[in-house]
Amino acid sequence: MPKLALLRHGHTEWNRAGRIQGRSDIPLDDEARTTLMQYRLPAEWQDAQLCSSPLARAVETAQIVSGRDPEPVAALTEMDWGDWEGQRGTDLLATPDSGFRHIEDWGWDYHAPGGENPARLRDRLHPWLNRLDNDTLAVCHIGVMRVLLAQAWGWNFSGPAPFRIKRNRLYVLSLPDLTPEPEPLRLSARDAPQ
Repeated sequence: MPKLALLRHGHTEWNRAGRIQGRSDIPLDDEARTTLMQYRLPAEWQDAQLCSSPLARAVETAQIVSGRDPEPVAALTEMDWGDWEGQRGTDLLATPDSGFRHIEDWGWDYHAPGGENPARLRDRLHPWLNRLDNDTLAVCHIGVMRVLLAQAWGWNFSGPAPFRIKRNRLYVLSLPDLTPEPEPLRLSARDAPQ
C-alpha cells in the first residue's frame, strides 16, 4: 500500500509577519534556508517520488531537504485566499464586517471574497491523489495539508482540529483511504548517521 508524506514549506517573510500568502509566490527567507540546511529526509523517504507545489517556497524547501528537484504539481498550490491575500489575519479579525473567522468555525464551504473554499481544494487534489501508486513525498502548504489531514482524521473544520501542523515534520497517510499515522515523522539532522 503506497504512502503519502506531506511536508510544509519553510518560513517566509510573510509567514513571520502573519500575512496570508495563498497563491502569492513569496520566497523562503534567509533564516528558513539556514534552518532547512540542517535537515534531510529520513532514510525511508529519501528515494520516494518527490513533488511539490509549483510556488517557489515549496520547490526550494524540497530541493534543500532532498538534494534534488521536485516534480511541480499544480494541484498542490496553496488555497486561493482571494481578496485577503497579503493581509494579516489579526487585522481581518479586528474588522467586524470582514467575514474572517478562525479555522475552527469554517466548515468546508468557508472562503475569502474571491477565494477558494476547502471543499474546492479537496476536489482539486483528488485527481492527483488517485494517480499516486508509489510512496510520494509532497512539499506543500498548510492549507493543502489541512484539507488532506481533515479528510484523514474526519474533521469538518468545526471545533478544534485533531492534529497540529508543525514544520520540519512529515505527516504520513496511507493510500488510497488516507489513513493517518498517529504521529508525524521528524526530518533527520543532516549530520546524523543514516
